[in-house]
Amino acid sequence: MPTARKLLSADDVRRAIARIAHEIVERNRGVDDLILVGLRTRGIPLALRLRAAIAEFEGAAIPFGDLDVTLYRDDVHQGAPRAVGATTIHGDITNKTVILVDDVLYTGRTVRAALDALVDMGRPRAIQLVCLVDRGHRELPIRPDYVGKNVPTNKEESVKVRLSEVDGGDEVVLLRPSDGQGRGVA
Repeated sequence: MPTARKLLSADDVRRAIARIAHEIVERNRGVDDLILVGLRTRGIPLALRLRAAIAEFEGAAIPFGDLDVTLYRDDVHQGAPRAVGATTIHGDITNKTVILVDDVLYTGRTVRAALDALVDMGRPRAIQLVCLVDRGHRELPIRPDYVGKNVPTNKEESVKVRLSEVDGGDEVVLLRPSDGQGRGVA
C-alpha cells in the first residue's frame, strides 16, 4: 500500500490559484485577448477557478475552453484504449494568448499533445502554461509559465491532485510506493 504525504491543503490550493490569477493579469497587462483552456480532466476545474478569480478582481469574463488531447498523444495506441472527450473552445484562438491549464506537469508529453491540438485550431499569438504542480522529470523541453508548487520527486512517486469538482475535496498528495511494511520508500 503506498504512503501519502499532503503537499497542498484546500487553503493552499485556493491561495495558489489566487496568486496565479494575479500573475496572469500582471504578465499580460490585463485580460484583453486572453483565452483560458483547461486540459481534461483536472485542468478544466482549475481553469474555471482561475477564470472566476480573474473576473472577481478584474470585472471581466475571459473566454474559456476545454481540451481533450487523447488523439494527439504519442502513446494513444499503447495500453488500454481511452475514451475521447469533447473539446470546446469558446472563441477563435487566432491572434489570442491561450492560457493552457493542467494539474500536474511531469514529462511534458500531455502538454506537447495540447500544443499540437491548439495549433490545429488556429494560430495563437502565444501559449502560456499553468500547472498547479511541477514535479520535474521532463522528457521534452517544456516549462510552465505559472506554477502553484514545485515538487521534486523521484520517478517511483506520483502526485495526485484532488479537486472538489471531480473528487469531492481539494488537496495535493505525494504517493510513495511502500516498502512492504507500510512505510514509504524515499
